[in-house]
Amino acid sequence: MADASSKQVGDSVLEVTDLVKYFPLTKGVVFKKQIGQVKALDGVSLTLERGRTLGVVGESGCGKSTLGRVLTRLEDPTSGSATFDGQDMFAMSGKDMRSLRRRIQIVFQDPYTSLDPRMTVSDIVGEAFEIHPEVVVKGSRQKQVQELLDVVGLNPEHVNRYPHQFSGGQRQRIGIARALALRPDVIVCDEPVSALDVSVQAQVVNLLESLQDEFGLSYLFIAHDLSVVRHISDRVAVMYLGKFVEFGESAQIYGDPQHPYTQALLSAVPTPDPERRERPVRIILQGDPPSPANPPSGCRFHTRCWKAQSLCAEVEPPLEDKGDGHLVACHFAAHLSDMSGTVEVGSGPDSPFVAPPNDGSQDFIQSDGPFGSNPTGYED
Repeated sequence: MADASSKQVGDSVLEVTDLVKYFPLTKGVVFKKQIGQVKALDGVSLTLERGRTLGVVGESGCGKSTLGRVLTRLEDPTSGSATFDGQDMFAMSGKDMRSLRRRIQIVFQDPYTSLDPRMTVSDIVGEAFEIHPEVVVKGSRQKQVQELLDVVGLNPEHVNRYPHQFSGGQRQRIGIARALALRPDVIVCDEPVSALDVSVQAQVVNLLESLQDEFGLSYLFIAHDLSVVRHISDRVAVMYLGKFVEFGESAQIYGDPQHPYTQALLSAVPTPDPERRERPVRIILQGDPPSPANPPSGCRFHTRCWKAQSLCAEVEPPLEDKGDGHLVACHFAAHLSDMSGTVEVGSGPDSPFVAPPNDGSQDFIQSDGPFGSNPTGYED
């Protein structure tokens, strides 16, 4: 383990290489037989730096939450490696695993179901001290719990209240206090604001940022809301069907997205300025994401991509550095600005149709993909 005095902001605290997590598909009740696998994670690699935030975005079912659960050892990986401060996480057990759990905590998505309704706030936050009694001086547990509540902006006098007596935002703050109790180095935030009102979301995100500055925390921040991820993240990874398709600094991902999927996601983010004259390209993806139990060959996005060609179905594109550490997994990666001023409608490159923008109010690129379309459409 690295010496505490040598730990600096920006140093690597968590490194993951080729992480794979498959869930078995079985049939039968008494005699179960495996008939397939759900490929939730399929070769994910990342580096989380000390004191910084890595945001992970993608559609529901792409494997974001599974990534968080595997890195907190709530799920065991199928293969791959992960090192925490130079230690092999997946080789740990017993006392070493217990020590690791102190240093990696998680904030769950739903503040209503992640807290035991039969326990008081004192019991919920203080339970960590029962499991790890070496963290606090004997007899000071109640004081520590009250201090944690104060840190997250709750009234310390409410330690004897139950979860149902708090609002959603207050419950999430209790969850954050619980995660902070053992003074971890890394907190996995699994969509911590998606169940909250917009105004409360801002409060919780600002709280997470202030706690990061105060305690030097590293966050793996998983979310759907691209604006929230942009606000809090230093680096961003875009995930599609169990793989990272684009990875880079926040300014690179939001300012110069090069993967078609990233471009489609960002085009769906509304512009908050009604006076803005320039309209971004809007990309509407048709069809649902393929099943992770039977992912497409080659590039997994090619069934929904307007750029797809035969190469995309045959060869899986690797994550390649497009400059300054901006990684993109696409055979035909391009700057979004190169597409402005056109509308592409049709069934991929075999039958393209290119026309001027509709009425000047907004540019659209409608993608049916090269292998058929879904008239009901899917928009993200």
